[in-house]
Amino acid sequence: MHYAVLIYAREADYAAMTPEQGAANMQAYNEFTAAIAASGHMHGGEALQPTSTATTVRVRDGKTVTTDGPFAETKEQLTGFYVLDCKDLDEAIMISAKIPDAKIGSIEVRPIMAMEMPGN
Repeated sequence: MHYAVLIYAREADYAAMTPEQGAANMQAYNEFTAAIAASGHMHGGEALQPTSTATTVRVRDGKTVTTDGPFAETKEQLTGFYVLDCKDLDEAIMISAKIPDAKIGSIEVRPIMAMEMPGN
């Protein structure tokens, strides 16, 4: 089963890191990503640009309306994600607990709904 593993952390915490702390955090992520790729669990994933670069899109009364920034003000922001291929939720949780930001933020583990795509 595939799981979306959503990483939430405070962008302010990243901004407050010293260059050494930032480098150590990136090294921890590089090691984690290499380990899950080697184990065959990684099905995808990316880090996201800060919420200041986000654009929220809504359609109201047939008109497209865009707003700069995130959808809602939150204490933690979505900073990245992985897509994991795991045998069950317990395995997805075990792997997600090793994500470096689990120590300072939170990790949401959500099963991905299997859907048949038109034309397939």
